[in-house]
Amino acid sequence: MTDKINSILSLDRDDMSDLERELFLKDFKRVADEYFECGGASLEITRSDEGFIVCVLFSARRIKSIKKPQ
Repeated sequence: MTDKINSILSLDRDDMSDLERELFLKDFKRVADEYFECGGASLEITRSDEGFIVCVLFSARRIKSIKKPQ
C-alpha cells in the first residue's frame, strides 16, 4: 500500500523548482567532494514509465585517495 501511495505522489509533479534543484546539487556536491575534486554539477530530470530518470553530471579534476577507516 505504501509503495502505491509513494508512486502516486511521485507522479504528482513534473519538475523540481529552482530552489529544490539548487539545494539538491549543494547536498550532492558535499558528498561528491569526499571522493572527487569537483567542478560544477548539473541535474537533468526526464519523465519515464516508472517515474523519472535522474542524471547528475559533474566534472572532476581528480579522484581522491580514500583511506579505509580503522
